[in-house]
Amino acid sequence: MVKSRKPLFALTALGVLLAVGLAPVASAQDKVRIGFITDMSSQYSDGDGKGGVAAIQMAIDDMGGKLLGKPIELLTADHQNKADIASTRAREWVDTQDVQLLIAGTNTATALAMGQVANEKKRVLLINGAYSSNITGANCSPYWVHYNSDTTAIARGTGRAVLAQGGKTWALLTADYTFGHTLEADVTKVVTDGGGQVIKSIRAPFHANDFSSYLIQVQATKAQILGFANAGGDFMNALKASKEFGLIPQMKPVALMVFANEIEALGLKQTQGLMFTDSWFWDRTPEARKWTDRFFAKTKKMPTSLQASDYSSAMAWFQAVERAKTLDADKVMAELKAKPLNDMFGKGTIQPNGRYAHDMYLLQVKSPQEAKGPHDFIKHLQTMPASEVWATKEEAKCPIWK
Repeated sequence: MVKSRKPLFALTALGVLLAVGLAPVASAQDKVRIGFITDMSSQYSDGDGKGGVAAIQMAIDDMGGKLLGKPIELLTADHQNKADIASTRAREWVDTQDVQLLIAGTNTATALAMGQVANEKKRVLLINGAYSSNITGANCSPYWVHYNSDTTAIARGTGRAVLAQGGKTWALLTADYTFGHTLEADVTKVVTDGGGQVIKSIRAPFHANDFSSYLIQVQATKAQILGFANAGGDFMNALKASKEFGLIPQMKPVALMVFANEIEALGLKQTQGLMFTDSWFWDRTPEARKWTDRFFAKTKKMPTSLQASDYSSAMAWFQAVERAKTLDADKVMAELKAKPLNDMFGKGTIQPNGRYAHDMYLLQVKSPQEAKGPHDFIKHLQTMPASEVWATKEEAKCPIWK
């Protein structure tokens, strides 16, 4: 009689779990599940979104679809640029699907929310599309890798170049949330340290519909440089409004955060001459061009640096897991930090604070006359060594970097 009750008890327990809407945690020996949360439907979706999903799936395919002999399954979600959605979904995946890796796409607030789950559950978090330098500063974590770029590198790359060309007085049009605030602070420091002045920073809300009132304040500064400390649709709309308002060419526009897809969408007539700093561009190396051809064949779109880092960061984690022969987050992080990285995205090392320190690139948008084809719209002006663009140990003030 006792033996006959054990299966009944097991079935009853399963029934209770299903009845309350909870699935039992997937077996750790079932699949290796990874979860990617990014903007899939709003103004940052073209820079990452479904293209980011495609890039990560390319990495999975290049691993033969398996890790440690188990199938890899990719889970994806749209955070809608809301931190609570990102946090809830990440927690749900870990608790009910045994997700072993979290990948954060665009938006700093959502990445930090996912980071709290990663810390609590001891999961590696790869951060690609969140750019606040605080991620590897005061907020740093032993489980986070800030892979693509950040506001310190962007500010130093573009800010120093513009200062060298005589752009001493600046007005900043800043996105009024964490990313924009951090970029504003980093740019202001670079400009001030270089002998220039940020006359005024004007903050506009996320997804602003009308920039006219903010541009009136910008015009009143009489600054030489109009720095766009925003991104995505906000940058695109602000640039177009600035031209319609007559601020350009009265002031020189500087794009502090821009992706290749945004340049294509705006067109070379609107963007020619813009200088910006990025972590990657498709014509960087033969390996980058080859990967771009594969991505384009899959998506019919050119990749952004963010999508390239989605692929590269996932591959770096897969390879670290294979070397460690375990999914244990502490051991995998040790492997990630122990071995230099070198692939189609870049070459460098992951610092103790989780910052992937690689070279950055100063780029400029070509004129329509210079472009030789539909995707030939960027000039490479300068390669900036990792040692010159990322925060030092003393600057980062990361409590785990000892």
